[in-house]
Amino acid sequence: MDSLNGLVVFVQVAETRSFVAAGRLLGVSASAVGKSVARLEEKLGVRLFHRSTRSITLTAEGTLFLERSRRILAEIEAAELELSQATAVPRGRLRVSLPLVSSLVLPVLCEFMREYPEIELDLDFTDRMVDVVEEGFDAVVRTGEPADSRLSARRLGTFQMRLVASPDYLTRRGTPVTPSDLHQHTCLHYRFPNSGKLETWALRQTPGEPELQLPTSMICNNIETRVCFALQGLGVAYLPDFAIREPLANGRLVPILTDRVERSGVFHVLWPGSKHPSPKVRALVDFLSERVFPASVDKPGAKIQRPVNR
Repeated sequence: MDSLNGLVVFVQVAETRSFVAAGRLLGVSASAVGKSVARLEEKLGVRLFHRSTRSITLTAEGTLFLERSRRILAEIEAAELELSQATAVPRGRLRVSLPLVSSLVLPVLCEFMREYPEIELDLDFTDRMVDVVEEGFDAVVRTGEPADSRLSARRLGTFQMRLVASPDYLTRRGTPVTPSDLHQHTCLHYRFPNSGKLETWALRQTPGEPELQLPTSMICNNIETRVCFALQGLGVAYLPDFAIREPLANGRLVPILTDRVERSGVFHVLWPGSKHPSPKVRALVDFLSERVFPASVDKPGAKIQRPVNR
């Protein structure tokens, strides 16, 4: 501790260029400051300051030691901050931007509210590109690979797209064997709210198959509507597997063309870059990482990545 105190005194003198000013800031006498610097110099075996009746300046050795001392004290301060935040109770307003996939995150967020009653959730569901830092979000959940170096990111898990229909629909209309068979089926489409474009059904075709131009029997801008219509036997839908786990498990929806569906995706939670995120942000990140894709094992820890804002 004496060594650390000596470093604190040395840095204060180096920054103020005055024993008197350093003592005033530290709450000790100028004499005590001078003695502390002298002890440090004696221990190191070098002079750290050139002293005169008018000024105090750093020696070459002092300049080098100042850089290292500042680094040491900054690390100690960071460690203290990290430990204090680790024991703090997460509380306060937490502004989060989420994609329009409420079936994926809503059950988890309900559990989060019960677990952390002192956190006030402010949720914004949108697929538009948001500027996390400029718009004041504490965290966002998005698909794709990160693309903003200002943000930290943690991988939540991956998903696969599935082409599905109800058994009743397939009994009435037949089961497609190739992507081109979909030309004769009722197709339930998704339109991106931002661009107005229809989502492409990423289906692998073999050479010689005609270009895929799907009929647009129904268009909407959310997942829940397509799931509902597919369950009612109204058509074929292209959906992420996390949205239809239960219907697939109980047979209410049946996957089709499984060897032709190529697209997969990944979810990340992103937050403004910081070595020491606040307790409320850390609680949310850990909670989502553990609960959104609980079976996922491919989850590296938090690190600075380049995020995406889809």
